[in-house]
Amino acid sequence: MKKYIKLSILALSLAGLSSCDMDAPNQSSLDPSVVGYTEKMAESAIMGIHQSFGETNSYRGRFIPYYGMNTDVEMINIPTLAQTPDGAKYDLCAYNATPNNTLMNTSNNAYAKFYEGIERANMVIDAIKQYGDPANRPEMAQLLGEGMTLRAVLYLDLIKGWGDVPARFEPISTNTMYQERTDRDSIYVRLLSDLKEAEDMMPWPNDNDKTKNVERVSKSFVKGLRARIALYAAGFSYRADGTVRRSNAPALSVDNMYKIARDECEDVINSGKNKLGDFKTNFTNLCMDKTDAGNESLWEVPFSDGRGRVLYTWGVKHNAKDQYTKQAQGGVNGPLPYLYYDYDNEDVRRDITCVPYDWSNESQSKQQLRKVSKWCFGKLRYEWMGRIVTSTNDDGVNFQYMRMADIYLMAAEAINQLSGPSDAWGYMEPVLSRVLPAEKVATLKNKYTANKDAFFNGIVEQRGLEFAGEQLRKADLIRWNLIDDKLAEAKTKMQALRTRTGAYADLPGSVYTKTAADGETLIIYGLNHGDTDDEGANLVSLNGYEKTSWLEPDSKTGVLKIDDDLINGLYINTPSTHAIWPIWQTFVDNSNGKLNNTWLGF
Repeated sequence: MKKYIKLSILALSLAGLSSCDMDAPNQSSLDPSVVGYTEKMAESAIMGIHQSFGETNSYRGRFIPYYGMNTDVEMINIPTLAQTPDGAKYDLCAYNATPNNTLMNTSNNAYAKFYEGIERANMVIDAIKQYGDPANRPEMAQLLGEGMTLRAVLYLDLIKGWGDVPARFEPISTNTMYQERTDRDSIYVRLLSDLKEAEDMMPWPNDNDKTKNVERVSKSFVKGLRARIALYAAGFSYRADGTVRRSNAPALSVDNMYKIARDECEDVINSGKNKLGDFKTNFTNLCMDKTDAGNESLWEVPFSDGRGRVLYTWGVKHNAKDQYTKQAQGGVNGPLPYLYYDYDNEDVRRDITCVPYDWSNESQSKQQLRKVSKWCFGKLRYEWMGRIVTSTNDDGVNFQYMRMADIYLMAAEAINQLSGPSDAWGYMEPVLSRVLPAEKVATLKNKYTANKDAFFNGIVEQRGLEFAGEQLRKADLIRWNLIDDKLAEAKTKMQALRTRTGAYADLPGSVYTKTAADGETLIIYGLNHGDTDDEGANLVSLNGYEKTSWLEPDSKTGVLKIDDDLINGLYINTPSTHAIWPIWQTFVDNSNGKLNNTWLGF
């Protein structure tokens, strides 16, 4: 049953902005002595944290659309840099954000809403500890663990977005209203400790009514989140001292963090409480609002049917309110032009992830070819939904925050680091075996298990192919200290693709299409390595296909299909030192002098 959040009910118990750097509920509305007395009131307060995830300018309209763009597998699908009508959006993605960004420099954007959620979490955590008797009431302990986990999610995403941020783990007071940035390492240490405590309070998926649904936290997600945080804490990032480095804190050493990641992921896998399943099924379930626990999905940011812009942002573009949806949206973000060609021809993930078409501008629409420079992600599709969209912009599909493939690949990465590729392969193999023929999995085994470096490179490669369009790549590249190299490589690959040289030399210049007998599906020839224009010409003359110039320059104007502006606009400044957004000026101005962006050059 979807959904848990009922905003109209919660509105009476939750209030707004009360400090320079966070929104906070009205103290009297969540009085600890009241919240702690009953499970029902504690439950309502936990739902209040979820509300902060779903508000207009929180995850819904500010973080999900823009954080994580642009990488070597993802890009924002708006006009090229020189033509873009809204530099604010492009700057957020192209490593050019400034404190006065017009999209973000407001008092109610994601930065504020994350702190609103943290304050709500702090209040219910404090209340349950004081009045809920969690040591003797497992139902209250579970709510306590859930609150601590949701708070950890918010802090982790604050660090990903803004680097060192103010840390507050108690309800706001006059003494803590104004705070400076806190070194992220101390926040990581606290989150790892909190989640270790929380996982002991949490049931596994389907162990009780609250964990039957992936919109609620289970032990599987707590452990997976702890593993993710450990890998981020072990990794590289741009620091306040102006360097890109790992942590200097002994507690956050690579060995310590990778052991946590290994142990937590192995626990989830060995529990048998979640299954990897079929790659496509995971995403059709997501689109169809199937939120039963125990499958690949571990936790999802929940949106009600009339809320959330996940498909709007990440789905296949529909140009009309057609037979599948009453919303003409989708296609805001997409894969880089070369990503499709980097998959093996038989990789199941390719045609699900990368879609070269959108849907025509008709009430009874059909698939039509897009430009090579403007692919859609296909993991989320309106045509897979089981209901009609009821809002102009909001589709109500959840944002999948973590799934089992991530658990397996985190385990593989950690075990390779700790003991080598032979032990690690068993955790990568299940992810590959469900999407590739056995003989190709065997070939990759030989390649990846040659040594530790080869396996690490395999992790880098496979995480890109597995999670493209899921907002994981940017943070991965940052923690591996590969973001500069991989984005520079992306520009080089786009140059090679547009000239059909190097790895792309065996691609035809045109693609050949026709509509299938169902009147909707576009049949395409010319996208596979080894396809030829000669064969395409035969399809045109004998089978009614239509030829469309794809990679070759326009025959009349000579204009390239992938132009310099698109390539150069992937990033404007050095990604490793500009991946962190500044704290927006409105919060700096109202911080009583505690906040600044000087270490970011502002």
